[in-house]
Amino acid sequence: MRGTFGSSAREPTTQLLLATTHTMNNFTHFDEQGRALMVGVGEKAETRRVAITTGRIVMQPETLALIRDGGAKKGDVLGVARLAGIMASKRTADLIPLCHPIALTKVTVDFRIDEAANAIECKAMAETVGRTGVEMEALTAASIALLTIYDMCKAVDRGMIIESVRLIEKLGGKSGHWKA
Repeated sequence: MRGTFGSSAREPTTQLLLATTHTMNNFTHFDEQGRALMVGVGEKAETRRVAITTGRIVMQPETLALIRDGGAKKGDVLGVARLAGIMASKRTADLIPLCHPIALTKVTVDFRIDEAANAIECKAMAETVGRTGVEMEALTAASIALLTIYDMCKAVDRGMIIESVRLIEKLGGKSGHWKA
């Protein structure tokens, strides 16, 4: 059974590696042989770096009402989710194998209820003064905040959908300012 999950055949993997090695040179997390590596940032200048991300969770109207009105059995859903997102941002290097541990100087996680879409939008911001960006920290904050909302409300709505988690803006570093 070649090409299926659990297959022990190495040939397709080797072919894939050989076919993609030339494009891996464009990725910073691979060396010339296609092996994963942690990017060296020691020579980079320390600058103020900021990343802003968004995402949302869509749910049943009744679930949204429980959250909005503070009626969830587990308590203040958005307060707990905010704290979870902030805490998660500080653990990003423990979760994403090639991320550098970063001394964050500020992290915010905010929510906006979108009644018309039966959704809660999350906006996360991470900031540091350092040699590498904080995009992954902001993305982790938004993702974990949304996952926390799911966890706290899954007893009443297992069909919630987390979607559109993405970077919308970053500042600092050699590449400067970027906005979606």
